[in-house]
Amino acid sequence: MASVDVGTAAVRDAAPAPAKRAHALQDLSWPEFQARLSDNPPILLPLGSQEQQGPHAPMGDYVLAERLALAAAERAGAICAPVLPFGHADFFRGAAGGVQLRAATFTMLLEDMVIAFLDHGLSHIIICNGHSTNAPLIAQVAQKLRRERGIMIASLNLWRMIPDSLWEQVHGTASARARGHGADPVTSVGLHLTPELMRMGAARPAMRSSAFGLPTTSQFAGATFGEFEVAFPLDVTEVASNGVGQGDPTLASAEAGARFSEWLVSAVADFTVHFRRCDPARPHLGPLAA
Repeated sequence: MASVDVGTAAVRDAAPAPAKRAHALQDLSWPEFQARLSDNPPILLPLGSQEQQGPHAPMGDYVLAERLALAAAERAGAICAPVLPFGHADFFRGAAGGVQLRAATFTMLLEDMVIAFLDHGLSHIIICNGHSTNAPLIAQVAQKLRRERGIMIASLNLWRMIPDSLWEQVHGTASARARGHGADPVTSVGLHLTPELMRMGAARPAMRSSAFGLPTTSQFAGATFGEFEVAFPLDVTEVASNGVGQGDPTLASAEAGARFSEWLVSAVADFTVHFRRCDPARPHLGPLAA
């Protein structure tokens, strides 16, 4: 009698296989994707990070960026590329479990990923950035590719996109206290999209330390002296003992996460539809007639 791999069988039988996602590039065969090239679909490229988000949330925040980008791609008829899960932020290096890319590594990776699509005639590339400190490096890559390829790459900074009006609707007068690294919007979006990974019993407000007797900034890499900021190569472990940079994650909720998520998906999808009608090589022109 043939032996049975009980472990493999258990994994196979535990749950039905997920359905193929028509807008997720990683689920498509190459002939299936090749067949769609003639339509020049927009490519949404989600970026995130593997970094600490406080004691209550998983480090892989890239999962949220990927899910939001895929939902927007489905809504806009675009294709969502696989997520780049690692970002650039040296001030998180002191927290175990994080993976930080050097600036040169990140820019080379991102350039290679974008060129992989440009080389096949796909001209509408939209970066969905879920890690704010990636932004300056994304700008470098976009400028380089415009000089070399004549194509404008669009980039959306997901968490910074949320307007003040929505913050006020969701959190009211507590809006300022709810915002920050390790707090909202990531905590609420996590409660909405990945509640099984959250440990809200461990959530605590930001606990800040000073540097050189000065108050440190919410982005970990500086301090304020009088009315101006001084940059220092600080580490998160030196200025935020629990990893929460600013805000109070106990104010987060799945309901707030649902509202943030819906706004982001709708905004990214609406921009994708608009950008698809534009010529990325000619920014002086508006959308072409449908």
